[in-house]
Amino acid sequence: MIDMTLEIAEKAARAAQARARELGTPITVTVVDEAGRLVLSARGNGTGFFTPETSRGKAVAAAAWRRSTKEMAEAAPEYSLFWNALSGLVPGQVLPSTGGVPISVVGVSSARSVAGAARASRISSARWRARRPCDVRRCG
Repeated sequence: MIDMTLEIAEKAARAAQARARELGTPITVTVVDEAGRLVLSARGNGTGFFTPETSRGKAVAAAAWRRSTKEMAEAAPEYSLFWNALSGLVPGQVLPSTGGVPISVVGVSSARSVAGAARASRISSARWRARRPCDVRRCG
């Protein structure tokens, strides 16, 4: 198990914000630990008032399933009963919508913490490219 420190969370947030600036879109970045506990939330300039909540929901989803929320969103139609029931089981806590990605440390296979980023809806998934986990030693 790795410890999701504030230092790691800040590094991940800086990397996500830098990528968003390259793409010309504001984002809110939320980092949670592997249990979904908040470590950092940074609401970007020009983001919507509800983006901290959606960002956290994406981070918690990515932490719970240890995969990108883009993968979850793509699989949702096949498992619609599960995803429809989930909002009643954990209301407002999980958002399997594109934007959340796992953060891992290379060489620590069983321990993962997760970052989620809520980004402006006008940015396409192809431009964001949030498919693979972010190795904290390389991002930022």
